[in-house]
Amino acid sequence: MSLAHKLVLWPILMAQAVGTRKRAPALSEAAGPREGSLGQGPAGLRVLIAGDSSAAGVGVAHQDHAFAGHFTRTLHRRSGRPLRWRLRARSGLTTQEVADMLQAEPPPAADVAIVLSGVNDVIELVTPRRAVAQREAMVTWLLGTGAARYVVFAALPPINQFPLLPQPLRRVMGDDARRHDDALARWAATRAGVFHVPVDLQLSPAAMAADGFHPGEPVYRACGETLARFVAERILPTETKR
Repeated sequence: MSLAHKLVLWPILMAQAVGTRKRAPALSEAAGPREGSLGQGPAGLRVLIAGDSSAAGVGVAHQDHAFAGHFTRTLHRRSGRPLRWRLRARSGLTTQEVADMLQAEPPPAADVAIVLSGVNDVIELVTPRRAVAQREAMVTWLLGTGAARYVVFAALPPINQFPLLPQPLRRVMGDDARRHDDALARWAATRAGVFHVPVDLQLSPAAMAADGFHPGEPVYRACGETLARFVAERILPTETKR
């Protein structure tokens, strides 16, 4: 959609955005531990999961059913290695705010950092270029300080499939999310130790949380298992050769 078309639709988009916020039920972050371990023995993996509501597990009751639970169990099973994980996440954060949160209270060193953010960048009208610059600064800090050896960014979800959003707001936000994700993928391909991982999602109402905006367990499972397979198959074999 062109900028001129968006400007014409702006009053409608703003009215729809305000109405959507008002009618969306407020969901809590998932309960349960935000750090833990799986397995015992040497050569354990250290994992940091950071991000917004999608990392915090909004939409499900417990972290076992959220991204962290599905990701860590799958990675432990596929790698065959002990795993120590930590979750740093809060609902509503933009990419910049995720970086600020991590730097305000630096986490212990990790082998792999998984970052889930971007939807709030779209909501807050952060430009793709600015969001990439903020991710660049985050990665520079994570890798430069030894907070992580590899950084994996989950792809932005297909916002054009969010059941909560009315048209044309759904289409406009979906187009913006695709531009953000395309920019993220292009940038990640230029950075050593940084990865962008797409996830094949079909966001039917049954797969989403009760609010029609946040993930339900089927989405968290798909995302967690996809990113875990990527780490186990694409990153760990390289790591063992170092």
